[in-house]
Amino acid sequence: MRLERLSLFLVELPLVAPFATSFGEERTKQAPLVSLTADGVMGWGECVAGSGPWYSWETVETARYVISEHIRPLLSSRKVFEHPSELPAALAPIRGHGMAKAAVEAALWDLYARLQRKPLYQLLGGVREAVPAGVSVGIQPDIPSLLAAVEGYLAEGYQRIKLKIKPGWDVEPLRAVRERFPDVLLSADANAAYTLADLPTLRELDRFGLLMLEQPLHFEDLLEHAQLARELATPICLDESITSARRAREALALGACRIINVKPGRVGGLTEALEIHALALERGIPLWCGGMLETGIGRALNVHLATLPGFTLPHDISATKRYFREDIADPPFELRDGHLPVPQRPGLGVEINWDRLLRSATWSRTWKL
Repeated sequence: MRLERLSLFLVELPLVAPFATSFGEERTKQAPLVSLTADGVMGWGECVAGSGPWYSWETVETARYVISEHIRPLLSSRKVFEHPSELPAALAPIRGHGMAKAAVEAALWDLYARLQRKPLYQLLGGVREAVPAGVSVGIQPDIPSLLAAVEGYLAEGYQRIKLKIKPGWDVEPLRAVRERFPDVLLSADANAAYTLADLPTLRELDRFGLLMLEQPLHFEDLLEHAQLARELATPICLDESITSARRAREALALGACRIINVKPGRVGGLTEALEIHALALERGIPLWCGGMLETGIGRALNVHLATLPGFTLPHDISATKRYFREDIADPPFELRDGHLPVPQRPGLGVEINWDRLLRSATWSRTWKL
């Protein structure tokens, strides 16, 4: 692949409803979108960094800066890639900024698969043509609102319910959902909102038969997660703590988790995600793919990744209408019998709706490489 152009768009889309976590509330989705062109073909990637440094220290603005001012010159000096897995080494001079790098790598993978005329999952080693979908339920105003939301998602066919929790919104919401829906596959996600001083509360969560407790403690702390794991019957799943395959190996060596949530943007791209997948298969660790309120571009990437054999639990990959009335990628993802079908067209399998893209773009620029 001889790269010809790099384009970068910053889009902003309204969410169907506010999404509240322990970090705060989101009403819109900002996303940097990357396209790479070779041989007249365009590949697309999405950066999952947020508008502020809450989930991660990366933001849409840091990603825009790093891609335009640092990644672009490296691409321009290299230009030719035989395979997308060569990109991480080419970007190695840049420390960190995994989400920015992952967006560019995703565009290169999409471009490569389009040129090969194959859907991406086939090139990744995927084994499924549909992936089981779970849903993440944000912090609600009250218990009745929570129960109504969960009931609606179950009626739509979602196979796993995940509740966002924080101190003061944890035991009672989980108890209410478990009592109303005794057989539902249920998990909780704290987004690092607790400390070991909250151990009595976290122990109470063992009563609700959770599939997992996701990222209860500080996002950098593996040692305290290992200590907590010895105190709880509920399996701990790590999210924010797993920023690379190296961190995954360290977490497993310490006994800090029994399940890993893989977000390709958070771990630095698909090549790194594939390394985590190989490690998980070797260690017998279940994986699932998490979501970051992606547009159809990032959602498609997650669906393709989730087809790999080590991804054995329902994923936070919801139907498009869960977050957006109008997306920038066609066709929208629709839930079918609790699963999302994997696009079968080349590459990511979705196409950009240019009218919607340009209407939602607040900034754009194209460079010749």
